[in-house]
Amino acid sequence: MTTAALRTTRFSVLDRSRTRQGRDPGEALRDSVRFARRAEALGYHRFWVSEHHSVPGVAGSAPTVLAAAVAAATSRIRVGTGGVMLPNHRTLVVAEQFGVLESLFPGRIDMGLGRSVGFTDGIRRALGTEKRAMEDFGGQLAELAAYFTDGPRAHPQVHARPAEGLRVPAFVLANEAGADLAAAAGAALVIGGLHGEERTLAAVARYRAAFRPSVWWDRPYVVLAGNVAVAATTEAAHRLLMPEAWSLAHSRTHGVFPPLAPAEEIASLAMTERERSLYEEGLRGHVHGTEDEVAAALEGLIERSGADEVLVTTSSYDRAGLLDSYARLARLAGLADRASGSERLRGGLDQVAHGA
Repeated sequence: MTTAALRTTRFSVLDRSRTRQGRDPGEALRDSVRFARRAEALGYHRFWVSEHHSVPGVAGSAPTVLAAAVAAATSRIRVGTGGVMLPNHRTLVVAEQFGVLESLFPGRIDMGLGRSVGFTDGIRRALGTEKRAMEDFGGQLAELAAYFTDGPRAHPQVHARPAEGLRVPAFVLANEAGADLAAAAGAALVIGGLHGEERTLAAVARYRAAFRPSVWWDRPYVVLAGNVAVAATTEAAHRLLMPEAWSLAHSRTHGVFPPLAPAEEIASLAMTERERSLYEEGLRGHVHGTEDEVAAALEGLIERSGADEVLVTTSSYDRAGLLDSYARLARLAGLADRASGSERLRGGLDQVAHGA
């Protein structure tokens, strides 16, 4: 089943470098780089990496460093962060890091930003921040923008080189409440849109109505983010989602987000009543199934939201099954055809530019 909305909407990947049970964390980072090459070959528009600190289940703790490795290993796909957690960092340093990335890989870098802080008091202390640092996220966004534009800022004599004068598109990772901050900052909105649809659609409408053009974007831009799993059967797609759902349930009952475990092992676990409830909750609200089932679900969601892009965030212990899922989704959306068409267009323009 191929539909118009799927064929015209951008699809991208957020990979969180999830560790797997019994595997070295370094392997997860190397897998991320290999995954980026595969995503580029499949025709995905962006490949983003995330920031987590002191989490056993996630190896990605330094997103701009990992983004540099991903960009160096690829040639066309846009590369960015989903996201750098601004309260954890000085805005000058963030501007400098993205200025370096954009200078090394011009026209390919995205600056995805979030307002989360460390998961525990200990992590926050180690990062030199605190919970209330999230309250000034809007001010941090404005301060960051000023470093790119040489606009008014607290330290007029300080310049973020080589960022100043560069245009790196900014994205704000937000929940329903954060949509207002994205609108005020003139940033693109990245919002979890594959469940809790009514609240998400209301937040998207509010964002579009309140959006103020900025150095980053001259119009609203909406990215829906969430898990999408595609397989030969609905049951096989469901199994891909099980490891992440159990990790989430475990974190909420034990305070530790663990590495991903095989679906077969999770299916045989003796869970407490609370663990079972949280696990089943974690399995709800995702887009999964056969190609026809996923196409129908995504088509409806894209049409109702008017989304410009879908950011797929699926992780799973089964790497082969996960890569197959992304390949099936790329085929549904015709991503390779679109990528080759863009490549032909660029080649034609190059020939014109050189008089050929």
